[in-house]
Amino acid sequence: MDIADQLKRFMKPLTTRVQTMIVRGVIKLVNDKTKIQQIQASLLAGELKDGIEHYQEYGLSTNPPAGTEALVVFCGGSRNNGVIVATGDRKFRLKELQPGEVALYTDEGDVIKLARNRKIQVSTLHLEVNAAESISYNTKTFNVNATQSATFTTPALNASDNISAGGEVNDKTGTMQSMRDIYNSHTHPGDSGGTTGTPSASM
Repeated sequence: MDIADQLKRFMKPLTTRVQTMIVRGVIKLVNDKTKIQQIQASLLAGELKDGIEHYQEYGLSTNPPAGTEALVVFCGGSRNNGVIVATGDRKFRLKELQPGEVALYTDEGDVIKLARNRKIQVSTLHLEVNAAESISYNTKTFNVNATQSATFTTPALNASDNISAGGEVNDKTGTMQSMRDIYNSHTHPGDSGGTTGTPSASM
């Protein structure tokens, strides 16, 4: 055996470790109860690894469903020291974002999109906002497009400007239209008996 063959044989274990330090995988199971999320993933050649730590960005926590793709890094080339540094699912990824846009999304179709022109778009079936003390809206435009209803459960709702409604306005007693109907048709006892007529100007 010449020197080249000896060197190649000597370097083979090291070369193998380097080549397998970064691999693709598919997530099978997720344990989200631990301080660092633990994942079971299927790797190359059918290798199944348990307890792979999933490193996530501070302030962002996800629970990727089974079938999500993962990029696994084995620190130092050790197959017992793997961490997942990225996950993604091409079936649900939002496409055609404009340069600079950012979006959060789920496999159910919920989306929070930070769009161009400083616009934030939220798409969901149920939107809940829980604030312990107060909610303030200091915006030029605030649009709520609800397919069924939008409910605000607050101790008080204060507005510093006009409130406009395209439909009816209700409170616990009745509607504004019912108030108009009562006003427009009401009469008073006359000074000399009988009753007065209805108001000359209706609401």
